[in-house]
Amino acid sequence: MSSANLELVRSIYADWERGDFTRADWADAEIEFVIVGGPTPSRFQGIAGMAGGMREFLTAWEGNRIEAEEPASSTTSASLVFTRDTARGKTSGADTVRMRAYALHLEDGKVTRITSYWDRDSALGDLGIEE
Repeated sequence: MSSANLELVRSIYADWERGDFTRADWADAEIEFVIVGGPTPSRFQGIAGMAGGMREFLTAWEGNRIEAEEPASSTTSASLVFTRDTARGKTSGADTVRMRAYALHLEDGKVTRITSYWDRDSALGDLGIEE
């Protein structure tokens, strides 16, 4: 992965670590956002679709943060990032911590696909990466 793409991925996670999910200038207009596993496996297309999917997911939570580890693995066009996701249930008030993975596919300086995995092993398997 080029240093410019790596910096782009880092900037996205810098926002998400602060709980700011509003910026999308990094996304390709036709971005595909996929959630694999978890309570609501889903697929969304385009920036509006991705924003709607994130909004739908985040409505059940408050204080949501996605803290990135350094990219776990990178190829010329994709970066796999392991994360620690934290939030508090709006209804239950219960704190939750999830160890997840996100694969970001980049092309021409834009993210064309984000796949959010509820299980790190699934991410490694789908991307053909041996740990």
